[in-house]
Amino acid sequence: MQTQIIERNNIFPAYMPLDNAAKIYPAAKSKRCPSMFCLSMELTEDIDKEVLASALKNTLHRMPSFSQHLKRGFFWYYFEHHMDVPPICPDINNPCVYLNTKANKGFQFRVSYYNKRISVDFFHVLTDGTGGMSFLKTLVAEYISLKYKTEIPRDREILNCNDIPCKEEYEDSFFRYAKPLKISRKETAAYHIKGTREALGIIHITTGIMSLDGIRTKAKELNATVNEFLAAVLILAIYKIQQAENHPFRKKQNVKVSIPINLRKRFPSCTLRNFTTYANLGIVPMPESYTIEEVVGMLKHAMALEASAKMLNAKFSTNVASEKNKFLSAAPLFLKNPIMKLYYTMYGDRYNSTTLSNLGLVVLPDEMAKFVERTGFILGAGTNPVSCSCVSFENKLCFSITRTIEEPLVEREFFTMLANLGIHVALESNLR
Repeated sequence: MQTQIIERNNIFPAYMPLDNAAKIYPAAKSKRCPSMFCLSMELTEDIDKEVLASALKNTLHRMPSFSQHLKRGFFWYYFEHHMDVPPICPDINNPCVYLNTKANKGFQFRVSYYNKRISVDFFHVLTDGTGGMSFLKTLVAEYISLKYKTEIPRDREILNCNDIPCKEEYEDSFFRYAKPLKISRKETAAYHIKGTREALGIIHITTGIMSLDGIRTKAKELNATVNEFLAAVLILAIYKIQQAENHPFRKKQNVKVSIPINLRKRFPSCTLRNFTTYANLGIVPMPESYTIEEVVGMLKHAMALEASAKMLNAKFSTNVASEKNKFLSAAPLFLKNPIMKLYYTMYGDRYNSTTLSNLGLVVLPDEMAKFVERTGFILGAGTNPVSCSCVSFENKLCFSITRTIEEPLVEREFFTMLANLGIHVALESNLR
């Protein structure tokens, strides 16, 4: 079935300000910290590039908030809408690396394919994991519709490319829900993993494929959610690495994992742009070792506080208040950039040992699911050399660890701990 494209030149704004969370990324972006993440779906047959190109064109007409070029204004960066389509390229060994926007025709995301897999790398200035997954679902649904002449049911996450874009899909929901609140951003600095830095553009990716039912069963034994269980194992793995260093100062630093929180679950929104905050949760080093039961209990209580609607609102309202600051707003961009970069250094990765981003279970209609074998989610490394992400489809949970150092410290400890807990793990890496 060929999707009928509706001309939308007069529907979507030609220029658009960045959302509140996105404003930090152009200033903080560097080749060492590209602020990228990658979502993928592996299908049952090899990808047809021509069909994928048609599906991408249709998807961008329905989701114009992704058809943006990043422009530098006098006071702020902004988006300029374009009607053309970015190039589609063969997949690369190192996703989530610095995005060459000139080679990508100015677009802030990159579409690639490899055998049966369709991948999309996003610069975080465009969207968060939820918005990116909606884009990928819609792109793959459109590809399957065109390739196999089959009707795929559409919903709020798999959009109908015949529909006209909704204004709420590209709103800045931070501003919609922000209140005149402020809280301190100060925290205790966290332990950071050290290692031999790889050359720029080199990123190691190790993915553990596990039974989702097996993870759920183990988490239930500990009275934990899947995310609490995985975060607890990750904290213990990093804690073991820290204590093995036996450094008098570093062994006393808190081990904390930054966990992104999807605000749409607390503040109703259908925005496809960024609408996420985070919680830095962890443990304080003690003379005695921690059990997994103790860490799960601590995470559960801490998350109950951090994920409350009032605390979440106070966090992002503080960021909105900073953006509205008269002195910051009036400052030209060449003065804002170093200030925002300093802010990112002071309040970003400094307060966490690593990140764990879990997109949860991807649910697809039966008509689409029969063509999909698995999903993938890779979080690019930032200032911290190690990042973690996971996503599930049917009974497969794919947990990816990315690093920009030579030593495989975290993946070795993390997957070994899971195996010792009775979880079978099949490992893959990007070293083809």
